[in-house]
Amino acid sequence: MAAPHRRVRTQPPRKELLVLVEGAVTEEAYLLFWKRQYRQLTLVDVHEFRGTPMSLVEKAVELKAAEEREARRGRGRAHDEIWCVFDVDAHLYLHEAIALAAAEGINVAISNPCIELWFLLHFVDQRAYIDRHAAQKAAKAALGCDKQLTSSALERMADNFETAKARARNLDDKHFKDDTPAPGNPSSGAWRLIDSIADRD
Repeated sequence: MAAPHRRVRTQPPRKELLVLVEGAVTEEAYLLFWKRQYRQLTLVDVHEFRGTPMSLVEKAVELKAAEEREARRGRGRAHDEIWCVFDVDAHLYLHEAIALAAAEGINVAISNPCIELWFLLHFVDQRAYIDRHAAQKAAKAALGCDKQLTSSALERMADNFETAKARARNLDDKHFKDDTPAPGNPSSGAWRLIDSIADRD
């Protein structure tokens, strides 16, 4: 007697992202929260490398080339997207890093002046210029925590994500109309990475 036919599942593979972040604590904790929320849709690998915007992008370019080389040899699958997450602060070679990323197909999520500006947008429509120290102080007050993000702070930001995203997009529109060189202060492209993790692009 022939063996019964087995139905084979043909679910598409999950999207795979590789993310390089500047900071050692805050950015990774924030991304791990979203990684857990959408783990059925997207696999998110946060690379251990840390550094300046230029060093992050250079490392991302190196990793992308290595993955593509191995994939061509039949040794695994390259990540679908590679992202670099960093602040503007007072970094040297920032615009060179952005240009290199664009040329090499590396995605960037940049916050000006810092990631805390993105956090602040979940609670306040910050449209005026703000320096890093003021953004960090305001975000700490809004979140009730410092660089070590609490579960409560992460949940509250998740609840207000769409509001923060709309505010960030409005800031981009404002800077474009004002002919402000990107990335203007204040601004954040962090929402683009979260949308990608949520597979909304």
